[in-house]
Amino acid sequence: MEPIFIALILIAIIALGEVLSISTRAKIPTLLVVVMIAFVLFQTGLLPESYIEESPLVAFGGMLVPVLIVHLGTMIPLPVIMKQYKAVIITLTGLVLSLGMMLTIIPLIFDYGTAVAGAGPLTGGIISYIITSEGLTEAGLTTLAAIPVVVFTLQNLVGMPLSSMLLSKYALTIREDVNNEEYVSNDGSTLEENGKKRGKRYLLPARFMESNFVLLFLLFIGGALAVWLDGLTGINESIWALAIGITGAVFRIYPERTMERANSSGITMVTLIIVVVHSLVGITWDQVVASLLPVFGIIIIGTAGIIIGAMVGGKIFKWKATKAIPVALTALYGFPGDYLIVEEVSRSIGRNEAEQKRIMNELVAPMLIGGFTSVTVGSVVIASILIGTI
Repeated sequence: MEPIFIALILIAIIALGEVLSISTRAKIPTLLVVVMIAFVLFQTGLLPESYIEESPLVAFGGMLVPVLIVHLGTMIPLPVIMKQYKAVIITLTGLVLSLGMMLTIIPLIFDYGTAVAGAGPLTGGIISYIITSEGLTEAGLTTLAAIPVVVFTLQNLVGMPLSSMLLSKYALTIREDVNNEEYVSNDGSTLEENGKKRGKRYLLPARFMESNFVLLFLLFIGGALAVWLDGLTGINESIWALAIGITGAVFRIYPERTMERANSSGITMVTLIIVVVHSLVGITWDQVVASLLPVFGIIIIGTAGIIIGAMVGGKIFKWKATKAIPVALTALYGFPGDYLIVEEVSRSIGRNEAEQKRIMNELVAPMLIGGFTSVTVGSVVIASILIGTI
């Protein structure tokens, strides 16, 4: 089959998943639809696995992983993260306790490899899943290959409803008490505008930073540097890529959301999702069924750890559990789920425009920062370190 036809089939599946996700306000995640449809097509033979293995998009997507991670490091300005330090610490507390419980309890019931296979995806999103899946394949642990993908597809169904329920309860307290909590509102300023207010400029002249090609060149420099440093130090390229992105944004080498500014985020995410589809090649229905018991154990124990850790962090900073727990639970779904939940809660709980705005202003920043801390940063570090221990 011609590559264009294979790409059309894959992108059609992704588009269908996106339509269902938008229609249900992310209650049915795009990736859940994509993984389920692709898996059924593989198992029935309607879409031969060899077609995916031969698709140039798979190689292209794999090459883009370190480049995308550099971009992730530029997504949220460091000053915003620092202002939301409570959300960062609460989220990290939840991640650490969740990881500790999974690595302690799961090996007693199953084995250490099973714990590692589930811990990376549970504490983050698509990047941590890819790191874990590729690491298991390289280690020859094909019997565990189904665990990350099943955890990855089911964790949304636990995290999003639970977060929505708790945030709805918390929103009721915002509605009744104007002095309930302090929050950081977003004034809509871009990083460039904020940089100008502080009298800072980019490393390169502004006219060059408006070029899509220059921005992509800078991202590829960061990705290539991360791969080179991996070979030099043995530290996973994902950690280096994330550090390069964050550092580059701080020193104004990269603008905020660099890949989006280069108008390249759409095709990049498509190829990345195709890499996820490729990871299903070789996984059988029997392996999925056999993985369900350990997956349920990982999700239950891991989620319990996140909740307990968030409650501990909430106690330290005097946050209500109904606010602290959803912030940490963003590890299970990330963006755009975190934003959509806040938007839905503010609209359903706020009785007028003023109340809706107050609810939105208080919740959107910590939820987005929670998702960034866990999915974008924490999970990449966790998955990269854990996969090196098996």
